[in-house]
Amino acid sequence: MSSIPLPLKGACRCGRVEIEVSRPPICTAACHCPGCQKMSSSAYSLTAMVPADGFAVTKGETVIGGPHGADLHHQFCDHCKTWMFTRVAGVDWFVNVRPTMLEETAWFRPFMETFTSTKLSFAETGAVRSFAEFPAMEELEPLMMEYQAWAEMAEAPN
Repeated sequence: MSSIPLPLKGACRCGRVEIEVSRPPICTAACHCPGCQKMSSSAYSLTAMVPADGFAVTKGETVIGGPHGADLHHQFCDHCKTWMFTRVAGVDWFVNVRPTMLEETAWFRPFMETFTSTKLSFAETGAVRSFAEFPAMEELEPLMMEYQAWAEMAEAPN
């Protein structure tokens, strides 16, 4: 993992929606849940959990897509239908950004992987921590602290 070149700029596939990340993530993850597999058309989705005050849509507007529920608000470009980011209801302090939307991705590595109970047999992420489902809320703060130490160690010169 390399140092994060902030600010990070990104866009959907068609370029009508642009985003910017101005603060480093508080954690990174890969999710193997069936919903993420279907929405990403892949074995898993990737997430950079970014502080809400370090994230902005700088051009265009998004619409809610994917499974419509009270808890997760998946944001898509209305034109090309690219899944850009997710906001969790009641958790206003971070945004789950899809790191593959960003222009610079060399810094990204998933620290944890979730829903390994539904992981496809061939899928490997290199994540440090694995969870059969999503970690309990009381585990999140210690995990974020562990992520910070891991990220700082990965950035240290050899």
